[in-house]
Amino acid sequence: MRQEMIEPTMGGFSLSKGHPVQGLADILAKDLSVVFCGINPGMSSAVVGYHFASRSNRFWRALHLSGFTPEQLIPQNAASLLDYRCGLTSAVDRPTIGASDLRRDDFINARPGLEQKIRRYSPRYIAFLGKPACAAIFDQREVRWGRQSMRFGGAQVWVLPNPSGLNRAFTLEGLITAYRELSQEVSL
Repeated sequence: MRQEMIEPTMGGFSLSKGHPVQGLADILAKDLSVVFCGINPGMSSAVVGYHFASRSNRFWRALHLSGFTPEQLIPQNAASLLDYRCGLTSAVDRPTIGASDLRRDDFINARPGLEQKIRRYSPRYIAFLGKPACAAIFDQREVRWGRQSMRFGGAQVWVLPNPSGLNRAFTLEGLITAYRELSQEVSL
């Protein structure tokens, strides 16, 4: 896995000479109901070592309020997602300051490893958190929200809005509505 070098700054982290930052460990087990697939680790998450750790990220709130978990989890307790038959991975392992720092080739190159991982763990659903990863991995120009017609590594594909605080196209309520649709289908 390629490492990025970061140096703390007043506004967060900048890529430069400093400490190596690696991707995040997957939270996976066999036969989960759903694996949530983030685009890639944000730099703040990679630095602290936890998925969706930025204070502005709404993943944990949306997950709880949509019915996936009975209480709001915190990034440090992400492994307890397995208790609710949910898992976490990233489409691209390489941390970046923003998802816009990734190239289409990053997703295309990540596809074989991601597909092998999903095939190995056999979840019922893989939920891509945002359209860019899904569009690049499946080489599609347009991707709609929700359930997709294709499967990936044997799992039914679903696309949810990215919970990043930078995603201003969706309010928290909009995220909850979208995530709840998957939560209800998963519980059928």
